Amino acid sequence: MQNEVYDVAVRESTPLTAVQIRAQVNLIQEVMQAVMKKDVHYGVIPGTPKPTLYKAGAEKILSTFRIGVEPETEDLSNYETAHYRVKAKGFDQKTGALLGVGVGECSSDEEKYKWRRPVCDEEFNETPDDRKRIVWKRGSGNNPNYQQKQIRTNPADVANTILKMAKKRAQIDLTLTVTAASDVFDQDLEDLPEELRQENGEQKAALKEPQKKAAAEKKDVPQAAESITVLVKSIFHDAGEKNGKKYTRHTIVDANDVRYNTFSDTIAAEAQKAKDSGAKVKIGFNTGKFGRDIVTLEIDVPEE
Repeated sequence: MQNEVYDVAVRESTPLTAVQIRAQVNLIQEVMQAVMKKDVHYGVIPGTPKPTLYKAGAEKILSTFRIGVEPETEDLSNYETAHYRVKAKGFDQKTGALLGVGVGECSSDEEKYKWRRPVCDEEFNETPDDRKRIVWKRGSGNNPNYQQKQIRTNPADVANTILKMAKKRAQIDLTLTVTAASDVFDQDLEDLPEELRQENGEQKAALKEPQKKAAAEKKDVPQAAESITVLVKSIFHDAGEKNGKKYTRHTIVDANDVRYNTFSDTIAAEAQKAKDSGAKVKIGFNTGKFGRDIVTLEIDVPEE
């Protein structure tokens, strides 16, 4: 334990520079674009601003930074519940130095593990009243809500799944913490029950409406002559100075290699969010002698 504390202290005594931190974030984004696949290494929950990191994606990032993982498991189970807490220690594969710790926990009392559908009506009817229930479920799409019969799961049947899930959560927490990838990825949204995932997406999507309204109420904003909805391929930043004033010109390149320009840091930040999440953007622009000048840019949220 003393060696682990010493290793962390040594790393903290030589802080990274701003250039190194930027390079680390850029590397994560490059790996995401070049190696990771949507719905395999990460997923996008509708209405959320960032993609959710999956176990396969966490393994890719850990491999990129050559970080080994040593899990420690704490068994919190009892006679009617399988319950585990896992600490995932991340260490430098070359030096062995401790880099950080991720924590994950899972229990068979969680909704999706606690209940299951009965094999048949006879099984439901023969199950004791305190171990069965009928619940309402939200219908998908335009389908109406419906009722579903459920009975309690035997904790022993899901014990290994519970342990693996706790380890996965700890490993993803470690990845986001040690590599500072939290500004690119979310965690654990995929583990929420479907109803809570939908509510989470709806709440975050609702927050965008006042922002759009406020942007529309701004005065003295030029009108865009053209608009297009595209994927953001890359973003470049060119700093300069004119008449003693410093500026940064941002160039946004779409999937067809068409370039759009802006001096707005806010617009550039929104474009970066869209690029990181794989979402499309709706760009309003005017064409001048220096190319396509962005007037407005909004992340395109598909209607459900």
